[in-house]
Amino acid sequence: MVPAATMDLPRRRRSHVRITWKDRLQALPRPNFLERRSGLDPAVYLIAALSIASSAVLGSLYCPSYEVSVDGVSLGRVNNRQVVESAIHRVEARASSILDHPYTLEQTVSYDFGISLREDLIPVARVETYLFDQIGEVMKTSVLTVNGQMIGAADDEAALTALLDSLKAPYVNDNTISAEFTQPVVVTKEYTSTSALKDVASMRQVLTANSMEQVDYTVQAGDTFSGIANSHDMRMADLQALNPEVDINKLWVGQTLTISQAVPFLSVRTVDNLTYDGPVAYPVEEVPNDSMYQGDTKVLTPGVEGVATYNADITYLNGVEQQRNINSSTVITEPVTQVVAVGTKERPRTMATGSFQWPLYGRINSSYGSRYIFGSYSFHTGLDIAGSYGAPIAAADGGRVVFAGRGTGSYWSYGNYVLIDHENGLQTIYAHCSSVNVSAGDRVYRGQTIARVGATGRATGNHCHFQVKLNGETVNPYNYLP
Repeated sequence: MVPAATMDLPRRRRSHVRITWKDRLQALPRPNFLERRSGLDPAVYLIAALSIASSAVLGSLYCPSYEVSVDGVSLGRVNNRQVVESAIHRVEARASSILDHPYTLEQTVSYDFGISLREDLIPVARVETYLFDQIGEVMKTSVLTVNGQMIGAADDEAALTALLDSLKAPYVNDNTISAEFTQPVVVTKEYTSTSALKDVASMRQVLTANSMEQVDYTVQAGDTFSGIANSHDMRMADLQALNPEVDINKLWVGQTLTISQAVPFLSVRTVDNLTYDGPVAYPVEEVPNDSMYQGDTKVLTPGVEGVATYNADITYLNGVEQQRNINSSTVITEPVTQVVAVGTKERPRTMATGSFQWPLYGRINSSYGSRYIFGSYSFHTGLDIAGSYGAPIAAADGGRVVFAGRGTGSYWSYGNYVLIDHENGLQTIYAHCSSVNVSAGDRVYRGQTIARVGATGRATGNHCHFQVKLNGETVNPYNYLP
């Protein structure tokens, strides 16, 4: 018997190859019977031919192979050791990438040489998978990823699916036709570091956490800069830093500000299909009237809304309606047309136009709202507009002068001031004037000079205190200025 030979491969682990005596016997040179033609029986040629044919058949069924064992555990036979070595390198490289540090397999891989049926050979992927499963720091598990960021891994894929379903559940009802996350959410089966394993509760905490993001806010009637900051739990300084180009003392309806707002890590967008009864807007018919001033209107016949049945797809973001698409409507009750008389008579110059102009242009020294002045906090009822001494002050709109002169009693601090009634529920006050140019009872037009800038009364410098009242109540002048 020829003893088996063992060869060590040049690797970090021990590898063994065993060659049997049968293998060596098959490697010995064979005589070429076909070249020995003289003096032989024709049967010899037949035997030689059959031998060659048999070798061809056997070669198609059998091949040299290596039995691969890992730490003594046989995995099967492969026809090439190199494919196993390449698999080992791939496993180590992939493990290093997953663990984020260099990794070397500790297992001993050995090879036993022999002959085997080709159909008994195993794919190298089986070896690769087995080696991966031997790595204690890496395991194949279910991984939850949101927008490319791994949230965590769990042994139970169903638990992750149930977690995601539970996040959608509060926004889903019998009318919901679709529910989806606004970011890509994927659950995959893959090899990960065991340190990525997390319980479902901790993953839920990450997915439901709010983060502060910058969003747009549209200024509404009555808004002040400080009020917007307070309603969004922001400091004035932080809101100002996000809007450096905005004059905090001059906001207008429809203006867009950037604010910080809490936004969920994972938002849910749902679409509900609803059928409901709702109003149908009534049409308006205008009738000219030459006994009424231009801009004045009067309802002659009140309109009445109709009723219709609507079917609509309504889109929500985290339960807040974002869009409503009407698919169909069926009118149940027709609306009644509203008839309105519209004045065509030319309006007197001194009548209110319904819109204000600035009484003068200058820096705002003090805005409407709470302020600290003269050693204490107080509520400032208007805007202090700085101007040079004697600069003209214009009427914000047409109207009738109610008062013009030196303030007394509770108005002593106003010094010289003018009060105009615009006869539409609005009144304006212009205080601390150096002089007044009108008298009580006068009718004034929009833009007419009614006084001059000064510092009379309780004032720290030349300016105009501009105040607006609506039905007797002081309101924010910014809501009425352009």
